Parts: sequence; C-alpha cells; structure tokens
Amino acid sequence: MANILVVDDDTTVAEVVVSYLRRAGHTSSVLGDGQLALDALADATPDLLILDVMLPSVDGLKVCAILRENHPDLPIIMLTALADAEDRIAGLEMGADDYLTKPFSPRELVLRVESVLRRIQPPLASIPSGDAVETPRAAVEELLRAGDLTVNPLSRRVTRGDTELTLTVRELDLLVFLLRNPGRAFNREELMRDVWGWTFGDHSTVTVHVRRLREKVETDPMHPTLIQTVWGIGYRLELP
Repeated sequence: MANILVVDDDTTVAEVVVSYLRRAGHTSSVLGDGQLALDALADATPDLLILDVMLPSVDGLKVCAILRENHPDLPIIMLTALADAEDRIAGLEMGADDYLTKPFSPRELVLRVESVLRRIQPPLASIPSGDAVETPRAAVEELLRAGDLTVNPLSRRVTRGDTELTLTVRELDLLVFLLRNPGRAFNREELMRDVWGWTFGDHSTVTVHVRRLREKVETDPMHPTLIQTVWGIGYRLELP
C-alpha cells in the first residue's frame, strides 16, 4: 500500500483516480492547486505524485521542475490534456517518470503507478525470528560498474567516483538494464517493453530518458562514450 498525492483541479478526474487507487489498496489525497501542492510537499512527502499539467497558481510543469530540485527521488506521473508530442515530452524533460494523456483509462493509470512502485520497493528486511537462513551474496548486493560509474540496483544508488548521482526511477531502470546487457543494441520499442513493461506508447519517451540519463552519467553528454546511439536502430551501452 502506498500513499499517493493526486494534484488535479478537475474534481471529476480526481475522484475517479482516487477511487481506482483505493480499490488497488492505496491511500490517496487530492489537491487542486499547484502552489498548495508545493506547500504540502514541503511538510510531507508521499510515495508517489500524480500531477496534472494544467493547474491554477503554478502549472504542473513548474511544480515538477521545483520538486526535482527538492525531492529528486519522488516518483512523478504527469497527466496532460495536450495531445501534441512536444507538450507531452515537456513533462519528461522536467523530470517526470511517466505521463498519460487525457482522456485515459484509470486502470492503465493504476498499472503505471504499480509499475513505478515496484521499482522503488526497498529490499525485504531480514527474517526476524527462526533459524538463520544463508542468503546468496548476489541477492544481497549486486554492483554494476562501467569505468568510474557504480550502480547498486538494490539500494538504487548511483555513484561516479566519489560523487553520488540523482536519477529518476525511469532513468535508473534504464541504466541498470543497459549495464546488465552491455554491447547489445536495443531499439526504442524493445527498451519500452523490456525496461518499463510498456507494450504501447510514444517512442520519444525513450529518447528523452536517454538524453536526461546521458546528462548525468556521461563526461561529455554531447559526445557520449557510454550510452551510444546506433543509427537506424536505437542505443547500446559500451563498457570502457
């Protein structure tokens, strides 16, 4: 069960979303104003935020940008009534993990929510009582490395040298997948399906996440050496 904040000034949409989230076992609250959302998030952080683009006071894109500065690990799913691809991509550029275009299926939204939550679920605690069980080391810690870049998928920590990097849920998922499959080229459709479990959607989503990821893990994002473009196909991670 997760605590989810829904920020949407359309009360009908908000009521439907909350209803489906509660059926799925989550708790949720609703705000209809961008500034109210920022004020509330300054005091308490939910497990996930569902954020509409068109909001009074402060629009959703600006709210997302501000939150990425103060709450870099907060999963954000944006809702937009704007059908143009550039408008949808704007949310991803601001740091959203996912987006849905209105009108949308509430069931699909719940699936997207649970997809994000599964990826940020912390490892299970050790067994509190009973006989000790020896846990394979791989189940406790798996470190993925590429040059001075180190990723721990269980703790969801990424470091480059002595500096810890801040990645969104989707960016970290993408980096882990590529590190586990070095040298292999993947097209955008494969990455959407194999990394995030999406069987449909705008392939430009992958392009945006790759660009944002390069800005964080590449020494020179304009001339990437780690996550390389395979022209006519997609992307490939090359180990140093």
